Amino acid sequence: MPPEIPVDVAFAHALGVSDAERTLHVQGEPTRVWDLASVSKPLAALGVLIAVDRGLVDLDEPAGPEGATVRHLLAHTAGYAFDGDQAVGTVGARRIYSNTGFEVLAAHVEQATGYDFEEWMELTVVQGLDLVDVEVGGSPAAGYRGSIRDLLAVGRELLAPALLSTDLWQEATAVQFPGLSGILPGYGRQKPNDWGLGFEIRDHKQPHWTGERSSPETFGHFGQSGSFLWVDPAAGLTAAFLGEQPFGPDHVRIWPPLTDALLERFGGTRGTAG
Repeated sequence: MPPEIPVDVAFAHALGVSDAERTLHVQGEPTRVWDLASVSKPLAALGVLIAVDRGLVDLDEPAGPEGATVRHLLAHTAGYAFDGDQAVGTVGARRIYSNTGFEVLAAHVEQATGYDFEEWMELTVVQGLDLVDVEVGGSPAAGYRGSIRDLLAVGRELLAPALLSTDLWQEATAVQFPGLSGILPGYGRQKPNDWGLGFEIRDHKQPHWTGERSSPETFGHFGQSGSFLWVDPAAGLTAAFLGEQPFGPDHVRIWPPLTDALLERFGGTRGTAG
């Protein structure tokens, strides 16, 4: 058994890393189900993008406040506040991280597909990726639950897509509305605060929850439950972290060196378990 990656925390957690083909390393309970908090958003975004890929939704069709589109909602530029139904900014003017935007997205997909969003997620993402433990019955913004093994399966899809066309995946993981500044929760104002279609893009942000070794193309999400999922296309790796302690100073301290340790150990081991 390969040695564990040191994680300097006292609370229970699970950690895993995978390449595009298979899991390379897991420590902690791989099947334990944890709250995902905002790591729900990449899963929900994948469900929305599948609807786009199937021609049921268009990225540039109206959705949300006047002047906004599905693209604005996915990229946190529709002007909604973090929570609440009121717009607090001009559409496309700045990056305002919003749970409301994802609630509106789910309702929009329901209207477009004729499915309840939970059912749509079960049919497309859960069944499409053979997920076992994930629970998609809560808010698409922050209410899902899941395990490390399921998050790694999602990460593999985002690393080498099978459910999405290559063109749409490339668009989803590219910066939308470049140059916009905004607050990255827990890390302060970022100029620019780059996002794709439902995924935060690392670029050259400082400070950041990924590592110094992370490529600028790295994308993913972290959650207030103390969870993360990142995908580094340059390294050919995806990693996830789940734990019982809510996001706080410990996570700010440990996540960057943890990411660097994962990239150092597994960055050259594609296709080789261990």
